[in-house]
Amino acid sequence: MKTLHTAYRVTDLDTSLDFYRVLGYRELGRVDLGEGSLLLVLAFPGEQVASLELAYRPTDGPVDLGTGFHHLVVQVHDLEASIAALTLAGLRPSTPELPGGPDGPRTAWISDPDGYRIELVEWPRGHPDGLTADDFPRN
Repeated sequence: MKTLHTAYRVTDLDTSLDFYRVLGYRELGRVDLGEGSLLLVLAFPGEQVASLELAYRPTDGPVDLGTGFHHLVVQVHDLEASIAALTLAGLRPSTPELPGGPDGPRTAWISDPDGYRIELVEWPRGHPDGLTADDFPRN
């Protein structure tokens, strides 16, 4: 088994799609569920398969994030350049952080139109894409 993609329910499909396009996603396809409901399937350039699905169900009303969901993580190759490009596009990413200390990943945060938090991560040179067992202390 493996994780395939994450799905978010969104309040305004056009506003959310504009946001995720600025973030770098491209649309792979749409599924019309009837009665105005749609699934919009997205991926980053270079990805052959979907990594994010936007579920739009207008009859469900506005999205309420509650307290269960925390964040999505998106890898960037150059955090400073990504922050600059997102800021230029009118988005408001946070300033860079070093949560793992000076030798760890560099991160910044941004929120989508519904309030879903996204962590932008630039891994140190030579680090695999994503967390591995080597990132955690051994007992």
